Amino acid sequence: MSKHNEVGKIGEELAKKFLEKQGYKIIEQNYKTKYAEIDLVVSLPVRADKPKSLIFIEVRTKIGESFGSPEETINKKKMRKLLGNASSYAAIKKWEGPYRIDAICIVLKPDYSIIRLNHYENIIN
Repeated sequence: MSKHNEVGKIGEELAKKFLEKQGYKIIEQNYKTKYAEIDLVVSLPVRADKPKSLIFIEVRTKIGESFGSPEETINKKKMRKLLGNASSYAAIKKWEGPYRIDAICIVLKPDYSIIRLNHYENIIN
């Protein structure tokens, strides 16, 4: 496994643990569509004041920020791909409820400990 892939997998596991602590339910991890791969598909527990919705999570992880932040890697092309992934998943699963696309951006130290983890909700309006 390349260093890049290793860092990505570590980031996904950190994001998954973070989301679970926040009360999200993990539905899928590394789901492949014809467009690309969806890092995480999650949902929040059903509450009376909110309909159940799917949340597609894009995880971006970097070691340090000397070559830019993980947020900077989510450009217009990436957002189009994320939207295509979400639409494809919803169609395949015959999902007719609401969904959104979130991003979790993680910056690690060289020893893989967390410098910061930010969760951005609904990154595509």
